[in-house]
Amino acid sequence: MHTSEDIIEKTKLFVQKELEKAEGGHDWFHILRVYNNAILIAKNESVDGFVVALGALLHDIADSKFHNGDETVGPKVARKFLFENNVDSKVIEHVVNIIKHISFKGGNEAQTFSSSELDVVQDADRLDAIGAIGIARTFNYGGFKNRKIFDPSVKVNLKMTKAEYKASTAPTINHFYEKLLLLKDRMNTKTGKKIALERHKYMEQFLEQFYAEWDGEK
Repeated sequence: MHTSEDIIEKTKLFVQKELEKAEGGHDWFHILRVYNNAILIAKNESVDGFVVALGALLHDIADSKFHNGDETVGPKVARKFLFENNVDSKVIEHVVNIIKHISFKGGNEAQTFSSSELDVVQDADRLDAIGAIGIARTFNYGGFKNRKIFDPSVKVNLKMTKAEYKASTAPTINHFYEKLLLLKDRMNTKTGKKIALERHKYMEQFLEQFYAEWDGEK
């Protein structure tokens, strides 16, 4: 019989191998940072640590951005892996639900599933989207998609539907306003909110410096 620690170690190895050739902002190191964030946040929450660990490790196992927008791939891959490792069916369902509902969809979609474990993993993932790491990941992905860094003629759109958000090709700087700067107020946990506040300030300072340099003022 596998212990929960055994399963977590096997999951780490599985994810590391699956994401060997992933884009730099959604690779194994992203997963590891989210996992560490989740463990940190979970210390102050009343949650099932095993579900949190598996949810964090498997949350981006097949991100829809890299599978033609198909949101069913990740949950399927995770479910198959957990089933093959004899994980309890209730745990599997919970982890799959975390994967299905973790991401920021744009369009202000209503959440249809909630749990304390999802709150923790979602905060951990959102923390990796803001601050210095968030800035680095955003520009890395923008380069990966061959997007402009900034174009003053392309206005920020805060009223996109989920489909419009997913199809957006706007410059990377717009993404700060359409997602990153909104995350501070969407954190679920006390620890998440506290860390997010610092990282949010750092992004605001970055944008201030960016525009000053863009306009030749500094």
